[in-house]
Amino acid sequence: MDGASGGMRGGMGHPGRIVVVSADVGAGHDTAAAELARRLRERGFAVQRLNLLDVLPRPVHWAFKEAYRGILRWLPWGYDLLFGLTSRSRTSVLVLRTLLRPVRRRMRRHIPPDTRAVVTTYPFANQLLGPLRRQGRLPVPVITYVTDFVVHPTWLCPGVDVYCAIRHAEVQPVGAADGIEVEVVQPLVSRDFATSAAIDRRHARQRFGLPPAGRLALIVAGAWGAGEVATTVAEVRATGHVHPVVVCGHNEELRQRLEAEHEHVLGWVDDMPTLMRAVDVVVENAGGLTCQEALACGVPVVTYRPIPGHGRANATILARTGLTHWVPGPEQLGPVLAALVGDAGAERVPSGDPLGASDGPDDPAGLIARTASRAGTAGFAPHRRTVADSVGDAIAVVAALLQASGGIR
Repeated sequence: MDGASGGMRGGMGHPGRIVVVSADVGAGHDTAAAELARRLRERGFAVQRLNLLDVLPRPVHWAFKEAYRGILRWLPWGYDLLFGLTSRSRTSVLVLRTLLRPVRRRMRRHIPPDTRAVVTTYPFANQLLGPLRRQGRLPVPVITYVTDFVVHPTWLCPGVDVYCAIRHAEVQPVGAADGIEVEVVQPLVSRDFATSAAIDRRHARQRFGLPPAGRLALIVAGAWGAGEVATTVAEVRATGHVHPVVVCGHNEELRQRLEAEHEHVLGWVDDMPTLMRAVDVVVENAGGLTCQEALACGVPVVTYRPIPGHGRANATILARTGLTHWVPGPEQLGPVLAALVGDAGAERVPSGDPLGASDGPDDPAGLIARTASRAGTAGFAPHRRTVADSVGDAIAVVAALLQASGGIR
């Protein structure tokens, strides 16, 4: 958890404290939280960052993170199964909420008494904070920023006041949005991506040791380098239309393996705006933050071999709305890349951000600031838990356990 000194202004105080809860599971949730914290501090708020996994007992913290990383790498079908189960069954989310119940008191202790609002960028945090808000143990609004194009049921929890989602995001399953407030907001992407057109392509390529001429495809797979990355690189290269540039994130094993066969292989990259200015197309597999950054940059995006679960769900929405090109197999990859990259060495002309980062939807920091300023008013009175709520939750949990054991069909 980092401090709030960045929100103070010369000892003059601040309009209030906002706690931003994320999780270091991959990088997308944390990066969105960092950008939100920066924007809120610009507005004068004291911002406190909290890693949800730090609230868990240490062995659970380690086991959860490594299990998630392992299932994505070694049992992707298992992750797809879990994602589908929690998409279709409300009871599975209730079981998750019940399993997290012992941690609620620990979470409450991490919220300082002068907090004006709590914002989450990770779904499981809602399953802890929503019940606290609903029970009246957290008297300030809970706001969530959904980092994906899919508002999965694990994001949804009674007690959360506002859900912020980017343009084109969809609540799944259909009908799950009934009774919840969803605000369309700008993506939490650094403004550096929107202004990257000011970066000279020649200098951008020099910065990363890339060839000054020719078409380049940036292949990304998140902070963990998850998915069929090696196969993707080989198939992109085999098209003959582009030279692959690969970002492996923190996956050092993947980086070393690809370096033996390919020329332009990078590990973790801090300056993604400049790197995106250097390439002609982005090939991605998850539809998360990097995809949103590329769209903000005006770089065409290809979704290829998406990872299971949220990757495929995001890919469906992205392709349906025309934001990306979902290529189903290697036979179609070459023609799509050829059509997108155009003439070698041609300067890209930005066509505007299709997610509305510069116009239209609200800045999430502005919405959160207004919500925090109303904290404590009648409009944001604590959710008071009733006896009917307790009985209903108990029945739902029993039903979930019976269904899981095969007692209900």
